[in-house]
Amino acid sequence: MRSQYLVFFTLLIFSLCSGAMEPDVTQQPTLADYKDGETWVWKYKGVTTAGEIRAEGKDTKKIISQNDALFMVTAPGIIPLADIVKPVDSKTPRYSWPLQVGKKWRFEENWTSEDGTKGATIQDAQVLSFKEETVEAGTFMAYTIQYKGKITNSRGYSADTEDIHVYAPRLKTFIKLTQSQGDYLYIEELIEYSKE
Repeated sequence: MRSQYLVFFTLLIFSLCSGAMEPDVTQQPTLADYKDGETWVWKYKGVTTAGEIRAEGKDTKKIISQNDALFMVTAPGIIPLADIVKPVDSKTPRYSWPLQVGKKWRFEENWTSEDGTKGATIQDAQVLSFKEETVEAGTFMAYTIQYKGKITNSRGYSADTEDIHVYAPRLKTFIKLTQSQGDYLYIEELIEYSKE
C-alpha cells in the first residue's frame, strides 16, 4: 500500500510541475528572446462571401544579424529588432502585456492604406483561453484573443469586425489570425517555423 501512495504522490507532483512549465501570464518578448536565423512563414487568403479572392500568398519573417545587432527581414524591408521589442506604451494596444486569460482592453488604431485612404479600427479585446492549438506548423500552447468592434475609413466605409488572434508565446507571434469584416473573411496561418 505504501508503494501505491508513493507512486500516486510522485505522479501528482510530476503533473503539477509539468503544468507549471507553461506560463499563465506572458510578458512582451524581449531582444534576448530572439535568435539569428529564426524564421516564420504564414499562408494567407482573403475571400468575399461572393467567392472573390482579394488576397492570397505567403508571408515570411526572418531574424538576421548584422554588425552585432539583430534585425527582422519582412516583405517591406529590414527593421531593427530593438524597434520591434520596445515596450508598448499605447493605452489602446494590439496586445496588452502581460497576456493572461480573462484580460480585457480596448484596441484602437488609426491607419493609412497604400492608396492614401485614412481609416480607424476600434475593437474591444479579451483573452479567451490558453491551451494547445494546432496549425500547419505544429502544435503550440497559445492564447486565443478575440477582438470585436468597427472599422471605418475616409471614403464612408463602415463595417463590424471580429478578429481572432491565436498567439503562441514560445514563437513570439500569432500562429493563426482570422478576420471577419462585413462580407470579407481573411485567414492567416503559420505553416513553418525554424530556428536554423
